[in-house]
Amino acid sequence: MNFSVIKNSSALATTPLRRDALEILEAGYQAILTKEVVESEVEVNGQYLRIGERVIALGVFKRIFFVGIGKCALDAGEVFEEKLGSWLTDGIILDVRGATLKKLRSKIGTHPFPSEQNVEASQSIADLLEGLTDTDLLITVISGGASSLLCLPYDLTCETIGLITKTLMGKGATIDEINTFRKHTSKIQGGQFAKLAYPATVVSLIFSDVPGDDIATVASGPTVLDTTNIADARAVLEKYDIEKLCKLPECELVETPKDPEYFLRVNNILFITTKKALEAMRREAERLGYYAEIVSAELQGEARAVGQHLVGQATAPKTCRLWGGETTVLVNKEGRGGRCQEAVLGALTNIKDGVLCIAATSDGWDNTPFAGAIGDPVTLERARELGLDPLTASENNQAYDFFEKVGSHIDTGRTGANVSDWYITLTQ
Repeated sequence: MNFSVIKNSSALATTPLRRDALEILEAGYQAILTKEVVESEVEVNGQYLRIGERVIALGVFKRIFFVGIGKCALDAGEVFEEKLGSWLTDGIILDVRGATLKKLRSKIGTHPFPSEQNVEASQSIADLLEGLTDTDLLITVISGGASSLLCLPYDLTCETIGLITKTLMGKGATIDEINTFRKHTSKIQGGQFAKLAYPATVVSLIFSDVPGDDIATVASGPTVLDTTNIADARAVLEKYDIEKLCKLPECELVETPKDPEYFLRVNNILFITTKKALEAMRREAERLGYYAEIVSAELQGEARAVGQHLVGQATAPKTCRLWGGETTVLVNKEGRGGRCQEAVLGALTNIKDGVLCIAATSDGWDNTPFAGAIGDPVTLERARELGLDPLTASENNQAYDFFEKVGSHIDTGRTGANVSDWYITLTQ
């Protein structure tokens, strides 16, 4: 095994059940580390580039570019730069982290809400794309986080898009709904990226972080022919009463490219999904002596209710159940936390002896510096000693403060990976 991704495993592993749960979670992180996955699946041999089972003849192109966007972009870009070597002409990486590279230009953006620095970086990507020709090859890495990072709006300001996005999140809108809105306000998402790059050949590696692995939803589908329309986007705004922020029809929405010509030379590859991590966790649980099952890779729902439901089902002894997905949080107060920590708060209101629940993000950032949390009787007892009530913390959206005080938070830092959130229940 590589270095431990979970930085505070030793402090958390105070019971045998916790130790096993953390080893299972660690196996998931190890399975989707971006650099290791790209290293194993990408190879340059002479003038041929192999990506998985796909082989590309580099010598037929006059120029070769790389653009990486999202939380996996930097790690993937570093590997591609090294492997392509002199074949690489130029490129840009837009991530929440940055580095000094040999040829690729590293740009840092903000997440989960866009900013002017995102717009500036996105414009530089658009400028690169518009200069491509039919003799060029563009390799892209599209990963989670890019919906906010890749921000190049038509008429709305970046601040307005951020405000609408925050409101949609707070009202429990799904990622599909949020990204439908984003696509129809953007010059570069919803297939606009592919249109800008046309007529170059595009090979797009997609790191899925969405339930169901719909490549049109990942990062708001910059290289994918969009099937939604302006009416769909307007329906989302009306459903969540966004008129107060952006009066309709003054909030101008734009149609995404529908001409298939722009996508004929685009090769979208679903490169990695949360299923890879779930399978690794299942194998580790079995190695530790548990009956293990992957229940779903498409878990959705309100976070607190999901947490309550998952632990309520944890009745069979010596069993590990696994889910991947993305829940939503109903924001009542201006607290701190994320959907994984909220889910564990919900679980704590229904936890039983001999049962443990973990919810954690794959990218290590659950809207806070925590990746997630552990919920079990140990967590609950510590909370009682401190006079903390998980139900009150949940109602006030104070998950971050709650788990920081009880010491049941999971600390990984930014992992450089991003597939989805993970949910684990374990029984003695």
